[in-house]
Amino acid sequence: MALFVLVHSPSVGPATWQPVAGRLRELGHEAVVPSLLGVGDGGPPFWPRVVEAVRAGLADGGGGGSGGGGGDEPVVLVAHSNAGVFMPVVVRGLGRPVRCLIFADATIPGPGEATPMAEEEFLPFLRDLAGPDGRLPRWTDWWGEVDLGPMFPDARTRDVITAEQPRLPYAYYLEQVPAFAGWDEQPCGYVRFSEGYEGQAARARERGWPVLEVPGEHLHQIVDPDAVANAILALAASP
Repeated sequence: MALFVLVHSPSVGPATWQPVAGRLRELGHEAVVPSLLGVGDGGPPFWPRVVEAVRAGLADGGGGGSGGGGGDEPVVLVAHSNAGVFMPVVVRGLGRPVRCLIFADATIPGPGEATPMAEEEFLPFLRDLAGPDGRLPRWTDWWGEVDLGPMFPDARTRDVITAEQPRLPYAYYLEQVPAFAGWDEQPCGYVRFSEGYEGQAARARERGWPVLEVPGEHLHQIVDPDAVANAILALAASP
């Protein structure tokens, strides 16, 4: 049996994956959600701290629930949003065999030797948000209510996710994350939630990956964890 490792975007927190982890456990699978909340502490490069946080979360069971820390059974890595950029370095640095990579409304690493954390045209928006300390507001403070409100199923969930978000440094979004040839040699798949990630889903199709659509907003895993868990299981079972 594979162990599911659900990697959240460092822009938010592990609560964005906990409902899906709970559904996977209810269905008899092991699932961990490593916390990446500290990866923005200290200066660049940030990506080694992402790798270490995933390794540590795997070792200690990812903050509760089904553990899976020890052993060398293959893992299914599931990345959300900009956590997708880190998948090559996580695959290389995890120290465990990876059975499958699944990108959930996530950025697919580029074809070169490194992938930028943010597109060049997005950087002025972020630079204008940065405070005197060089840190950005919480991710949910970047957007207006029209965009943000539909992402949450209820006020309590919104409060939990809002409260745990870090204030990442602007420098985090300037990072170029290393890639390497062969990072995608294991089976890969894509789950598309939002229209904004249709371009990434199209890239997955061009690569010949299976793509499933679970229509919703960018945080759809907290809105319909059953459907998202089922999509992840379907992709993990694909040949």
